[in-house]
Amino acid sequence: MVPAVKAMAQFRLALIQLRVSSVKSDNLSRACDFIKEAANQGAKIISLPECFNSPYGTNFFPEYAETIPGETTEQLSMLAKECQVYLIGGSIPEKDDGKFYNTCTVYGPDGSLLTKHRKIHLFDVDVPGRIRFQESETLSAGDSFSIFETPYCKVGVGICYDMRFAELAQVYSQRGCQLLVYPGAFNMTTGPAHWELLQRGRAVDNQVFVATTSPARDTNAPYVAWGHSTVVSPWGEVVAQAGIEETIVYANIDLKKLVEIRQQIPVLSQKRGDLYAVEWKKP
Repeated sequence: MVPAVKAMAQFRLALIQLRVSSVKSDNLSRACDFIKEAANQGAKIISLPECFNSPYGTNFFPEYAETIPGETTEQLSMLAKECQVYLIGGSIPEKDDGKFYNTCTVYGPDGSLLTKHRKIHLFDVDVPGRIRFQESETLSAGDSFSIFETPYCKVGVGICYDMRFAELAQVYSQRGCQLLVYPGAFNMTTGPAHWELLQRGRAVDNQVFVATTSPARDTNAPYVAWGHSTVVSPWGEVVAQAGIEETIVYANIDLKKLVEIRQQIPVLSQKRGDLYAVEWKKP
């Protein structure tokens, strides 16, 4: 079934491609400045990148980790309320009950916490001679889906490596999400190979908008992010994309186009549920 067009079918999305340093206070201060700028430019939904207040690395996570609520998330809550926006807080290292998580908090225009997403799929990869990274050396995995409502559409949230798992996006689509947002930090090996490809795949397969927010590239950092924060349409078109520098990417989202695409190519209603299914196992 094709969903009805909501009354507020158009809105402006902003992705903040932040240059992350080793100084948490500086990262948070600059992030706040960019959020205010994006709101002043009419953005209604704003996303920060993965690990926006901390260098990305297993040795940094315990050092920079905070409880939630804590210093960083309380400022995000206050800023969402001040700017009257939906704020997707990228991710920060979270500590809770002796464990560490890679966690994204989302706040509404009243400053309330709408959802908290702990990265479900940990980035444990080994590409010989190119990159080895094991998040599980420090982090624990989350075990829940993360969806929040806006006057525009439902939004599903994942973090970086979560984007590689098509089933997560399918579940979000089944639950009515029309926008998927993945704060992420692909590297110089996986970035050029898969960053845009995966976004376009998730968008076309599920006929949704997909947005990814990366840190800016810093070649002097211990982990070099690919950059190129991107917004992709349900048709698979790249409608907005950053380079490698610190910047804000804007995209004017028109959900009527999503409805038109689903009417023209009704794959969501043509799935063979008698032969296969993707299932939401844990509420």
